[in-house]
Amino acid sequence: MSSKVVVLKTSPTTVLEDYRRLIHLAEIEKFISLDQDTLIKLNLSWTKYFPSCSSQPWQVEGVVKTLIEKGYPKGRLFPVENKTVVTDPIKGAMNNLWTPVLERYGLPFFPLTDVEWITYDFKGTLLKMNQVFPEGFVIPKMFIGKNVIHLPTVKTHGHSVTTGAIKNAFGGLLKEVRHFAHKFIHEILVDLMIMQKEIHPGIFCVMDGTVCGDGAGPRTMKPRIGNILFASGDSVAVDSVAAKIMGFDPMSIPYIRMCHERDLGTGDPQEIEVLGDDISAINLHFKTRKSLVIWGDQMLRVGFLRFLERILLRSPLVVWAPFASNVYHDGMWYPTVGHHRIKTFEKTEWGKLWLKYKRE
Repeated sequence: MSSKVVVLKTSPTTVLEDYRRLIHLAEIEKFISLDQDTLIKLNLSWTKYFPSCSSQPWQVEGVVKTLIEKGYPKGRLFPVENKTVVTDPIKGAMNNLWTPVLERYGLPFFPLTDVEWITYDFKGTLLKMNQVFPEGFVIPKMFIGKNVIHLPTVKTHGHSVTTGAIKNAFGGLLKEVRHFAHKFIHEILVDLMIMQKEIHPGIFCVMDGTVCGDGAGPRTMKPRIGNILFASGDSVAVDSVAAKIMGFDPMSIPYIRMCHERDLGTGDPQEIEVLGDDISAINLHFKTRKSLVIWGDQMLRVGFLRFLERILLRSPLVVWAPFASNVYHDGMWYPTVGHHRIKTFEKTEWGKLWLKYKRE
């Protein structure tokens, strides 16, 4: 049976209604039952706001508003996000305007830094997780037995080519040391699908492509207006359709192909039924590039500097890495190149909507 992905074209004036229609057409009730707790897994790629980088405020509002209208109890909805060595979920929720949106609908935000993490004995065979974390790894206890709704954005990624619904679990099921997994990123993304299918009774994905990220993702990108929304109960299928629209052959991307081959979802576009608006002619011609930080990380893990990996990335000396990342991203790129791109974005209709949310 083919997987279904709903794709709708949208605009800043209709986006909340379009999210309602998107989620309805994707038949969310088939995947996320009303009588079970449900995680809303937000996507934070930067503590600061940058267009297309993290879950958009209208994406959060569109999903939350629709869920409540459909009768999902507020007390059973859990918006969550974790930290990395270079991001702060509480500050990120404020800077990306999730906090005021969630407060407007009476939902608390749950930073995963404040919840209990436990060792969970997965029954499925994992490809690389145990090799990357030989001492073992933990997951949030609150994730076990709950549904999950992923809220990624459409963007490229220097480690994984593209990023979306599958990789959104990377920031939920792994603690802040998850950067160790970059060495085998595609196998780890497959592992995350295996893990999710074991602990979540239901999975649903709502991807925002109103403003997409092209280039050196997931942060130092060029924002591109996409005006597209995606939803599906198949994480692999929604990532495949988004990758195709970005201009990639989905089956050439290792994590999508490997998930498809293991029946963790449908990655072959020929086996995916796309409903909603006709997007067959859309090709954004994106090109994945590597930021200076990601290039350096890959040189240390799999490149010509890999002989230094253990001492520089797996010893107390590792503190240099997040420091260098923050200096480059927050201290150099954001106030110069990033600031210019944000100002250009603010002149667009989506930028004006962002400023409206910011004023509210």
